[in-house]
Amino acid sequence: MPKAQMLKFVTVGRDMPAKRGAEVRRGDFDEIYAEFADAKAAEQASRCSQCGVPYCQSHCPLHNNIPDWLRLTAEGRLREAYELSQATNTFPEICGRICPQDRLCEGNCVIEQSGHGTVTIGSVEKYITDTAWEKGWVSEIAPRTERPESVGIIGAGPGGLAAADVLRRQGVQVTIYDRYDRAGGLLTYGIPGFKLEKDVVMRRNAQLEKGGVTFRLNCNVGEDISFAEIREQHDAVIIATGVYKSRDLPAPGVGAEGVVKAIDYLTASNRKSFGDEVKSFDSGELDANGKRVVVIGGGDTAMDCVRTAIRQGATSVKCLYRRDKANMPGSQREVQNAEEEGVEFVWLTAPKGFTGERIEGVIVQRIRLGAPDATGRQTPELIEGSDYVEEADLVIKALGFEPEDLPTLWDTPELEVTRWGTVKADFQTHETALPDVYAVGDIVRGASLVVWAIRDGREAAEAVLKRLTRASSVAAE
Repeated sequence: MPKAQMLKFVTVGRDMPAKRGAEVRRGDFDEIYAEFADAKAAEQASRCSQCGVPYCQSHCPLHNNIPDWLRLTAEGRLREAYELSQATNTFPEICGRICPQDRLCEGNCVIEQSGHGTVTIGSVEKYITDTAWEKGWVSEIAPRTERPESVGIIGAGPGGLAAADVLRRQGVQVTIYDRYDRAGGLLTYGIPGFKLEKDVVMRRNAQLEKGGVTFRLNCNVGEDISFAEIREQHDAVIIATGVYKSRDLPAPGVGAEGVVKAIDYLTASNRKSFGDEVKSFDSGELDANGKRVVVIGGGDTAMDCVRTAIRQGATSVKCLYRRDKANMPGSQREVQNAEEEGVEFVWLTAPKGFTGERIEGVIVQRIRLGAPDATGRQTPELIEGSDYVEEADLVIKALGFEPEDLPTLWDTPELEVTRWGTVKADFQTHETALPDVYAVGDIVRGASLVVWAIRDGREAAEAVLKRLTRASSVAAE
């Protein structure tokens, strides 16, 4: 096959896959972007400048070999492009959908910096892997040799699943323990279907289960099984629990009925997408239909909440954030999608309190940005006398997440944690203070990105394999 001409960014403009109209997509939970066609994917991949220092690759936590698989895509060599993509990324079709490319690979694309518009890396990544699944190129997990060693993984989110994939492919016996009834963690119950359709996650879960990974679901460590028992049953343990404790808001009236946590709201919505019976949703408590909704927060979770509320039929959806649009932590692409769908952003505001035993409104204070803090971001300052009441029937707190107190929950005080409650672990091997116990993802980093959890899971699995191999060699001598 002839080599494709690259560096077409000068003559070919940036083009995303077609996005369904806002009026159409706000009526369902389907993904909003269509797939690239073969010719369009090749065309967009050919815009890559193939630069000598690929900033897209260096700013990807997984250091994916982006320029090479873009070139292969441009040449129509899709199977090779997929093989190269999956060599460094356990779940490229998931990262292609939910990674904040505008802050990572695409945001650091050289041609973006030169004003030509970034290569649409995430969309091409998604297209490559979706094509691989469709064509049957995704290989089953079939280790050449089974090993006797076993590893227990606590948490079936992206970090735990990535570690399980690497370990099983090397023949290690793997058991995953998770508190929920389906694997996937926030991929399953936190991220809405319009960003990540659930069959994409379930397909990976099925691949792992078929490949020999044992899932112990509905299993709450510390209650159904002790951490000590898990350690006794396995040669190594990987903690990949994520962070699920919602940050609270110390304001008068915060306990009013109708003021809910983002994780509860999103979990209920995602469970309904599976057809589950969800009492808190069916009763109307966690259903935004016909309600004036206020979401507090400016991160990606807040964006998930506002866009979910729109789809549930809220009469109005407003998002309160204490800084301006330029300083919000969430993806700018997600903000644009939300605005298109009818979400109103109320910048430079903060909740002061809540009215009514059953929520009636949010007492809002206006804010101005003052002098920069140590990080360079301007510090929010309250404007005295600027209070007003924002009427609301449902208020969703999307203020971020903190780690649970694992040493106490698991009766393991020797598990060292930081002052923030995250587990202390080596940032290369991911080893903790406990022998043969590793930790990955948000429980180490604090609330972070899926792609970082995947990287941690892969690295920890490699470290475990080295340790198991050393121990096996010593035993054989």
